[in-house]
Amino acid sequence: MYGSLFPRDVLAELSRLQSEVQRAFDISPSIRGLGRGGFPAVNVGATPETLELYVFAPGLDPATVEVNLDRGALSIAGSRKTELPAPEQKASVHINERFQGKFRRVVSLPDDADPNGVSATYRDGILHIQVKRREQSQPRRITIQ
Repeated sequence: MYGSLFPRDVLAELSRLQSEVQRAFDISPSIRGLGRGGFPAVNVGATPETLELYVFAPGLDPATVEVNLDRGALSIAGSRKTELPAPEQKASVHINERFQGKFRRVVSLPDDADPNGVSATYRDGILHIQVKRREQSQPRRITIQ
């Protein structure tokens, strides 16, 4: 007489909806953050003394890139100009896969990052940012008396 308001397999339906939402927003299932879709690509690692960030941005002028540290958030911003022919040249572009335009990436840093110990170098298309850790947070050996 009365039909069911829910599909017969509720868990299967919820799983299907979750996968659709993940596909729609291109969300990576990793707890470490979004793994794809951003320019420039960023690798983040750590040693006991420093945090190491490698930003892969070939073809950029280092003078046009801004690196800022504000309240534990490291932001990298800049722009890449187009290298396509001008419209008056009436050239056809068949494939254009290289990113162009403005970009901004933000990486949250841990509480032990030292805002006074940040350095950045650009070489061979890779921006290397090194953030020192505060000395009191570094591992040390305690002598037993």
